[in-house]
Amino acid sequence: MDQPASVLDFGRILFGSESPLFLFEIVLRTVIVYIYALVLLRWVGSRTIGQLSTVEFLLVIALGSAVGDAMFYPDVPLTHALLVVTIVVLANKGLDILIARSKAAEQVLDGVPDEVIVDGVVCRQFLTDTSLGVSELRQQLRHHGIEHLGQVAHAYVEPDGVLTVFRSKQERPGLPIVPPWEIEPLLPIVAHQILRAPSLLACMRCGYLHETPADSAPGACPHCDHDHWTTARTEAEYRHQ
Repeated sequence: MDQPASVLDFGRILFGSESPLFLFEIVLRTVIVYIYALVLLRWVGSRTIGQLSTVEFLLVIALGSAVGDAMFYPDVPLTHALLVVTIVVLANKGLDILIARSKAAEQVLDGVPDEVIVDGVVCRQFLTDTSLGVSELRQQLRHHGIEHLGQVAHAYVEPDGVLTVFRSKQERPGLPIVPPWEIEPLLPIVAHQILRAPSLLACMRCGYLHETPADSAPGACPHCDHDHWTTARTEAEYRHQ
């Protein structure tokens, strides 16, 4: 019958209940698994972390799970761990070959780009279906040096999650995202709010532009049904700040 563990037994906490010689076995196990996994991964081919596809990211997770226990649990044979590593890597190689030969398989396994902005307006499909929030989208746009949505002709979320941005070749107004709203909140204009003068308004959710010649703000945005607007900004306004 197992004896209950002693509380605050620092010898057990630091070194466990195994023989001190087991520390050398851990070193040996780790070196063997590491070298074996390294050789297999070099055979598969390597990329930087930012370029990992869905299949390759799954490979990293599976390998981490497969090799971890074998490195420091004495009752886990190395042969079992190495077999799991081999199967995982071979499965990944097979999927790579399938992706290279089949466009349909590539789209299913790696995904396809998502269009998120067209001519300074966030796509309705992106607003309803994607897991990337609008606030995170604005943050990513600022990383690309975008100050307002009017500067964006097209933007896409690539299958690896990277945002690709193509700037507009012509100057036009847009929804301001600099400074970040968390630092300097925009002045919202609600639907049908009375205005002092005609103005160009931008939907605070999608950036849709609405020129308001009347003395009141428009109702819900015809593009995304949002009912809060703000004054659109131009390049000239940013240069004179």
